[in-house]
Amino acid sequence: MTWNCDDRLVTTTDTDSSVLLRRGFALENATLAWNVVGIVILAVAALGARSVALAGFGLDSLIEIGASTVVIWELSGTGEDRQRRALRLIGAGFAALAVYLLIQSTWVLAARFHPDHSILGIVWTAVTAVVMFALAFGKARTGAALDNPVLKTEGRVTLIDGLLAAAVLLGLVLNAAVGWWWADPLAGYVLVYYALREVKEIFTGEH
Repeated sequence: MTWNCDDRLVTTTDTDSSVLLRRGFALENATLAWNVVGIVILAVAALGARSVALAGFGLDSLIEIGASTVVIWELSGTGEDRQRRALRLIGAGFAALAVYLLIQSTWVLAARFHPDHSILGIVWTAVTAVVMFALAFGKARTGAALDNPVLKTEGRVTLIDGLLAAAVLLGLVLNAAVGWWWADPLAGYVLVYYALREVKEIFTGEH
């Protein structure tokens, strides 16, 4: 416990909270920057390979950008009402992603559309999986220390982003290695499952 130059009491908890907030902002800004770059790379890879999984993962990255923006906005203020609105915005993004991927993956399977191979997609999703797992771990610890439900929820979003990157990577590798074209839209269904699960947990208050 110390006194600052304005004779205002500054506790160790105040200092710790300030450090944790800065860490939260840094983690979200890193996630934001990574996904901005990722959208461009995934768009090029998805168009080149005509891959529904890569296109879906690109949309997931877009939602992650929105989620990070929402968390940065929420960390800048206080109040349960702001937290509820932030969570609902994240949930709405996941709902839109689930609808798109469900329609697109079903169409690809019904039409028996064969995507091409994508080395760029394989490399990017592999690196992204590692990066997202590291960021998710940092957000989980920071969110728990701050007791901030929005940061903790967005940490789960980032964890899912890493899991989805691994699922898309598996589909791309199977398509490239053994010609299992259907692995690509099946990876899209994996994204649908996780997106719907997040929507349910957000809007039922399970987070």
